[in-house]
Amino acid sequence: MPIDSADIALCLEDQLIGAPAPQPMATPIVQTSLFAYPNYDAILEAFRAESRNYVYSRGQNPTVEVLEKKLAALEQGEACKCFASGIAAVSAVIMGLLKAGDHILFVNHTYGPTIQLARHLRRFGIEHDLLLDTSADDVTRALEPNTRLVWLENPGTMLFRTMDIEAIAGVARAHGALTCIDNSWASPLYQKPIRHGVDIVVHSATKYIGGHSDVIAGAVITTAERMETIFYRAFMLNGGILAPFDAWLLLRGMRTMPVRMRQHEADGLRVAEFLRSRTEAAAVYHPAFGEPSLSLTGHSGLFSFEIAAGEFEAVRTFIDGLERFRIGISWGGVESLVISPNRGDNLRYLDAQRMPHGLVRLSIGLEGADALIEDIGTSLDAISLN
Repeated sequence: MPIDSADIALCLEDQLIGAPAPQPMATPIVQTSLFAYPNYDAILEAFRAESRNYVYSRGQNPTVEVLEKKLAALEQGEACKCFASGIAAVSAVIMGLLKAGDHILFVNHTYGPTIQLARHLRRFGIEHDLLLDTSADDVTRALEPNTRLVWLENPGTMLFRTMDIEAIAGVARAHGALTCIDNSWASPLYQKPIRHGVDIVVHSATKYIGGHSDVIAGAVITTAERMETIFYRAFMLNGGILAPFDAWLLLRGMRTMPVRMRQHEADGLRVAEFLRSRTEAAAVYHPAFGEPSLSLTGHSGLFSFEIAAGEFEAVRTFIDGLERFRIGISWGGVESLVISPNRGDNLRYLDAQRMPHGLVRLSIGLEGADALIEDIGTSLDAISLN
């Protein structure tokens, strides 16, 4: 599916808000901790709306604001705040909007540190459950009277199962709960959850938005009113702010995001199709091969497959046999990466998560599909020989 031309224009457009003509082609880095005012009344006025005025860069900064306005427009939300990491964005949503006695329902396989944070928050009276079944009916049955937030990933972590986020958002809304989705996999170019009724979108901007494995960042997009609450209750108080230089790196990365995403998609599909042809692969978990998702308009380059041999030694042999794939935990950069949830001593966890022991995750970079397919084929051949 082609990327929308309006989204491409948004990715390319960079300018400092309020800057005089002529405009710089790249957004300048406003590397300052604070902003001075001409008189005391002026700074007192700024204090009254610190979420919208430049007072201290722990709140607002011009370079970061350019990035936030761009991400809000791409996600078709009213407001965005950027953070020093994806988990800082996640924690701001949960701690900014929930209180003791509230309940979170996580639907689909969910990013591990997000669940670790939820476990930690039990100490403060916020409960949660993880639902691996993903239909709207499943969600309806799993909701508790005190469920205030339904957390989604589409597709889900590691197995990349998709779901009907619009139907689930409707169920949550009828229950009086908010919905939040981690949209890092699809990026704003291939999924716009707010258009489908989701209340809050979070990103690990470290991944496809940055795209070069050189910056860690997160983002939250929602309504202006809800963002005011997150800003004062969590963003300002937790201090996980994005630095101006890191915002500049993300703005630079976004200029090439449409081109990168098209290539990640095309090469990822080619590699996934190759794996489907190999008997060593018991299954390939890519959203293109499952039930169609009404909200996804394209695919990124992240997916997984199951080694038929199935156990830790086969997984390790395959990973160590690769030459062009780096072994690393993140994804979304120009380099191809490989990792497995099987660490050799966590099989009970994998079983509880309904994950096969032979699962391997691939992040397809920009080295070219032919070179990556050759590399994978050579490593699979080594498993067959063993």
